Amino acid sequence: MENFTFYAPTYFDFGKGAEEHVGTLVRRFGGSKVLLHYGGGSIKKSGLYDTVKRCLKEENIDVVELGGVKPNPRSGLVYEGIELCKKEGVDFVLAVGGGSTIDSSKAIAAGACYDGDFWDFYCKKASIEKALPVGTILTIAAAGSEGSMNTVITHEETGIKTGAASEVLRPRFSILNPEFTCTLPPYQTAAGATDIMIHVCERYFSNTTEVEVTDRLCEALLKTIIHEAPRVIENPNHYEARANIMWAGMLAHNNVCGVGRVQDWASHHIEHELSALYDVTHGAGLAVIAPAWMRYVLKINPHKLVQFAERVWDIEPQATEEETALKGIEAFESFLKSIGMPLTFDEIGADEKDAELMTGKLLRSKPTEGNYVKLTADDVMKIYHYAATGEM
Repeated sequence: MENFTFYAPTYFDFGKGAEEHVGTLVRRFGGSKVLLHYGGGSIKKSGLYDTVKRCLKEENIDVVELGGVKPNPRSGLVYEGIELCKKEGVDFVLAVGGGSTIDSSKAIAAGACYDGDFWDFYCKKASIEKALPVGTILTIAAAGSEGSMNTVITHEETGIKTGAASEVLRPRFSILNPEFTCTLPPYQTAAGATDIMIHVCERYFSNTTEVEVTDRLCEALLKTIIHEAPRVIENPNHYEARANIMWAGMLAHNNVCGVGRVQDWASHHIEHELSALYDVTHGAGLAVIAPAWMRYVLKINPHKLVQFAERVWDIEPQATEEETALKGIEAFESFLKSIGMPLTFDEIGADEKDAELMTGKLLRSKPTEGNYVKLTADDVMKIYHYAATGEM
């Protein structure tokens, strides 16, 4: 196990009716003038918007609004939010929505405390040292941004989708009411479950040895999603299953499962280029890329894929490690298909002709991608090729 530090100060208010506490929580964590940041009309249809406005008013908290967040959040709205915060003297950012809204809010919070271009944080020209406090009300269990220090934004001019991270971006509080996820379409529910699983896998597939505690935590979360996702696909109003998925989503990405080990992140970064170019739902893109990555690295480094097969998918040992690992990958693919996720480029409207472009953007500033197996440009191209054709 590697040395590590772990700091996760977010206050979680979980369960039915938790959104009623938003005013007191904003006030408790220092907010007096809030940027209320959200996506489209879903929070207004559900009544959540009215509840939030009422609760903030009861605490005499001033509100500035900025809606319009889209999946794969864009830089243009971030710039607009930063300008609004500076102009209006905002001292707190409240994200109401899913991971895209929270990521956009974190970018705004950092940019509002910075004199330069917020994109400096994402292209690694500057580090995030200060940010406005952020609070969240989560409506989609997927990205885990409600408990993490991470944010991912797509730059509209360049088409680059990439992330930044800082401990100061961890939300001061996150309100998690599973009821708000019950109206999600099955496809979005399944994509969220997939995103959660791959957040775990990016940490699980590691060459660091003697990390039994975090291995077992990873396996427990994966098994939870395997159990609960089909239940909510069958019955969208299954509160207990929704609750387990929502909490698993947070645990998958606040890094409690990733400490003490070298993490991978190749599948996410390869998929970022796919969703940046085609505007694919992130979880659906991961359903295409992650199994392709597994099949490719299997012949190079099968060890952890064998453990994944045996412990997560209950595969009995086969004649060879490769056969055992392959059975696990096949079980994973069958699960993804069973909950309605795509597995190929054709299913998400992608074209292999763009593989070279995507690979070039991915490796624009580094020679390799990932850590479980360090992937060259040729390796990445082959993973895209498998995702497009099913041929290795």
